[in-house]
Amino acid sequence: MNKKTILTILKKKQSGEKITMLTCYDYVTAKLISSQDIDMLLVGDSLGNVKLGYENTLSVTVDDMIYHTKSVKRGNDGALLITDMPFMSYEITIEDAVKNAARIVKEGGAEAVKVEGGIEIVDRIKAISDAKVPVVGHLGLTPQSINKFGGFKVQGRTEEGRRKLIADAEALEKTGVFAVVLEAVPEQLAKEITERLKIPTIGIGSGRYCDGQVLVVDDMLGMFTDYTPKFVKRYAEIGETIRTAVKNYIDEVKKGKFPREENTYK
Repeated sequence: MNKKTILTILKKKQSGEKITMLTCYDYVTAKLISSQDIDMLLVGDSLGNVKLGYENTLSVTVDDMIYHTKSVKRGNDGALLITDMPFMSYEITIEDAVKNAARIVKEGGAEAVKVEGGIEIVDRIKAISDAKVPVVGHLGLTPQSINKFGGFKVQGRTEEGRRKLIADAEALEKTGVFAVVLEAVPEQLAKEITERLKIPTIGIGSGRYCDGQVLVVDDMLGMFTDYTPKFVKRYAEIGETIRTAVKNYIDEVKKGKFPREENTYK
């Protein structure tokens, strides 16, 4: 596959070609996804939910992100590799932000990092960018702020919320992010932001008019079923396939049907 770069993504915005992104957390899944010419792989801190079994993303560490990024890096064939900076890895000091972003790139092999927040973190974003680490922004429903929001709630439904999201998006663009994820934003507001920005918007639960889309791979494959957000479309039911396969395996072992002669060595 052709190697995707930041320039590839920016050109797609200019040409109007839709951009594709999926989350990914391991080598095998990275090989499978990237074999289909996906534009970007996101090692999301959503691994806290779908891989580590946490209630939310707040317990995920920088070391967790580096570990999973290294795994995805080894399986990736051409996609632009982006990794989330987890909760409290960039908020406290500018020095922490640059140090942790550099670790994710240097140790994990990411080609860019993603951070949540708007105007309040532009100094962090600028410092990370100045350290030659590309940055993706994330606005709207930012999962690291669920305690502040009071849960997973759509953002930007009031006029005040609308103005803030637009101001945040424009501030991120001026600071140097090369794309921004819009999560759980009303469709028309996401459309307005997309039209205002020269950089791509990547929607998740933000409607049809973003420049691209991202989903959590375990959601769209039907593997993570603890809860399913409204915006998720399931493209497969791998979870049910796994349950059926395991049941058949157990039945065959108990009945002496596995292993058979063709599964043994002479």
